[in-house]
Amino acid sequence: MCNACIPLLNDAKPVEPFADQLMNMLNQGALSLMVSIGHRTGLFDSMAELKETTVQKITNHAGLEKRYVKEWLAAMVVGGIVYYRPDKKTYQLPQSHADLLTRTASPDNIAVYLQYISILGQVEDRIVNCFRQGGGVDYEHFLGFHAVMAEDSSQTVVSALEENIIPLVNQLEPDLERGISVLDVGCGRGRALSYLAKRYPNSKFTGFDLSAEALADAHQYAQQRGLSNVTFIERDLTSFNQQAEENQFEWVTAFDAIHDQVEPQNVLNGIYKTLKPGGTFLMQDIRASSNLENNLKHPIAPFLYTISTMHCMTVSLAQDGAGLGTMWGEELAMEMLGKAGFAKIEVNQLEHDFQNNFYVMSK
Repeated sequence: MCNACIPLLNDAKPVEPFADQLMNMLNQGALSLMVSIGHRTGLFDSMAELKETTVQKITNHAGLEKRYVKEWLAAMVVGGIVYYRPDKKTYQLPQSHADLLTRTASPDNIAVYLQYISILGQVEDRIVNCFRQGGGVDYEHFLGFHAVMAEDSSQTVVSALEENIIPLVNQLEPDLERGISVLDVGCGRGRALSYLAKRYPNSKFTGFDLSAEALADAHQYAQQRGLSNVTFIERDLTSFNQQAEENQFEWVTAFDAIHDQVEPQNVLNGIYKTLKPGGTFLMQDIRASSNLENNLKHPIAPFLYTISTMHCMTVSLAQDGAGLGTMWGEELAMEMLGKAGFAKIEVNQLEHDFQNNFYVMSK
């Protein structure tokens, strides 16, 4: 980049570091799309199996079009993700990269999360319009979002349920084995509930979600596995505080679902109401502060504030909701849980999951 092209500050000092940051942002933003494509098409999985190989062999293994694979590989090479040997015209996905980019690497497959970038890009025009006119963007416009959320949940929640999450609640394991009633609020495609239903056949599981599309997938997934102890119900939880049946469930969960509700306080109030005396509520939500200054060193703060602006906040505002956003933070979460009636709240963090807090509280 020529010095003459670099803008100057008032004190005439060149701003090369910021210019470099912007150029790096441009490159990394482009690569995020290509990594998403590599995940969705199975290219990373194919390359991990083939080791050092040619374009043609990669194409054949993945069942894709050679011209597109060749161009994708070029982006991966110049981006430092794939190694290239020009003397042999061969490509290799290093094992250290495969450990973070393939399906066999789950729950450490970061390529899953790169898919959010392209999904958010689909609604950019609508978000710009919201900046100008207010309002929000409805769930229906986020094509593919629930599919990615299901993958995300499989890595952060489902894979950790038995070993890490269930032990957070005292005596929950024997209770589930004996048989209790469980509710998952904002269940999405229901992967967590289906896992629990299979693992604990004596317990009854119910999932609430607003998305008919996600619930249709949840029904099909459960039916294919012969699960008769799990039910998925399409339900708007905006007035859950009034609609919830009292003392119905022994365990209620909400995995990354409260902050984008239309009326999150009403949902929390309803959860408290529907819990049986002695029942437990477990809430997974973003590990962050409600105060911006405390999030300056958060490792993925830019991503979280972006997904807040372009998804979690806007889907709530689309229904004239509270619009808390992804980064509502631990302080506000504790305050709202207290208002719902929970007196003693434990905040847990799991070693495998730097992004979330796990709140545990009893009625």
